[in-house]
Amino acid sequence: MRDVAVLGVGMHPWGKFADRSVTSMCRVATDAALADAGVEWREVEAVAAASSRFSGGKGWGLNGNDVVEEMGSTGIPVYNLSAGCAAGGNAFNIGWTLVASGVHDCVLVVGGEKMPKGFIQTSGLEEDTDPEHLRQLCVGMPGPAFWAALCRRRMQDFGTSEEDLARIAVKAHQIGKHNTNARFRQEFSMEDVLNSNMVSFPLRLYEICPVSDGAAAVVICSADVARKRTSRPVWVASSSVATARFDDGLPRGLGTVVPQAGPTCHSEASLAVGKALESAAVAPTELDLVELQDNTVFYELAFPEDWGLCQPGEAERLVEKGETLPTGKLPINPSGGFLCFGEATTAMGVFQICELTWQLREQAGARQVPGAKIALAQTLGLGGNATAAVLKN
Repeated sequence: MRDVAVLGVGMHPWGKFADRSVTSMCRVATDAALADAGVEWREVEAVAAASSRFSGGKGWGLNGNDVVEEMGSTGIPVYNLSAGCAAGGNAFNIGWTLVASGVHDCVLVVGGEKMPKGFIQTSGLEEDTDPEHLRQLCVGMPGPAFWAALCRRRMQDFGTSEEDLARIAVKAHQIGKHNTNARFRQEFSMEDVLNSNMVSFPLRLYEICPVSDGAAAVVICSADVARKRTSRPVWVASSSVATARFDDGLPRGLGTVVPQAGPTCHSEASLAVGKALESAAVAPTELDLVELQDNTVFYELAFPEDWGLCQPGEAERLVEKGETLPTGKLPINPSGGFLCFGEATTAMGVFQICELTWQLREQAGARQVPGAKIALAQTLGLGGNATAAVLKN
């Protein structure tokens, strides 16, 4: 496999934009990524796009085709990828594979989403054979209740307090206020978070990410192309995709959390991250920063421990000591994360690559991780999908 570089990144700010189409938002992100890369549209040899269930794509998830029609129909191949909330990371993996394998020298990876308001049914079907349908409609357990069950299990195992959970939301907004692409840029105090509405004990409103509109794009290329265009390329050390295993700690589809002693609660995420770190020949302790999928504050506690970044039961103390801030020894989500952006589902994996690239280029301003050289991105999606990527400079 050949070396692959991230040559350009671009983003449409996250928020709610009733008067804009998802294609117009992807256009903004794509134009910014091409300009950042110094690449003309006609030089792009293929598109790997995260396909949306909620917007655009002609109702068939053909979002990459919408982008090509908007930018100019040059006849290039388009790959539309669907993996729930992991779709952006999945599209990045396919784009990376196309370049690393020598099929193409310059590929655009793009993801954009306009989310509907209110409660989102994760299942698009009403079938008795669909575990998501059974969990939500038959067991009556939507996402926040599922995450709350995970939290209550952690409270039992490690003594996690409501204050420990609130402290993570406070930290996210302390950083996110500096990110001009973030939707929520106000700071919250501990009192603000603890006084926000209870959604499902112990999780409150400010401890769960909302849904948003947003779009992000990256231009990736071969080493030969990168060295002609820039003196400081950001390299893709690895990219991985995984799905859940039988021995996962979660009895999926039953809507309960009864992990056995030892196994992770999200085997797909641990598998994807483990594969990415092994392929990159990077130890967990060598990572300078992590962008992880924080649909809720729980994941900022559980995932670093699952992946060997810290010891089981240690995460609360790291947050309390400020070690997960950009200036700490384990910076997590210096972008502000999903809590400050809201989730534009299929765009999130591409959004993470943009943030890692800005960090490794030392272009992140007030949220910069000093001396960042190796960074990890991770997404998690419906159906037991997960992705991870390691970038380095």
